[in-house]
Amino acid sequence: MNIFVAKLNFNTSESLLQDAFSRFGEVDSVKVIMDKMTGKSKGFAFVEMPNDDEALEAINELNDSELDGRTIVVKKAEPRENRDRGGFGGGNRGGGGFRSGGNRGGGGGGGGFRGGDRDRGDRGGGYDRR
Repeated sequence: MNIFVAKLNFNTSESLLQDAFSRFGEVDSVKVIMDKMTGKSKGFAFVEMPNDDEALEAINELNDSELDGRTIVVKKAEPRENRDRGGFGGGNRGGGGFRSGGNRGGGGGGGGFRGGDRDRGDRGGGYDRR
């Protein structure tokens, strides 16, 4: 079972998570998710446990517990296609360049004024000057 662990201390190591979850059974893998730009932890991780019963026990015992000075959230990870995007609209995450038209999707790109020069040229600015 793939387990999602959130609200981690940004300094929590994979080995500390390995130790915490291995108290409940075998752990196949631990992956702390890192920011690609800064190389620092994003504060969440995934733990893979082969035995579902042991994984569920770990979830029940570790959810809302303290680890590395923080109260963590532990739950069964959902496949990417099943996650609720939480109010971001849906589907297409924005249009790809300036005046791209098509389905803007209400998701990522576009958006409002983000500071700096409002005319963002071909980088997808905040509004269309037609």
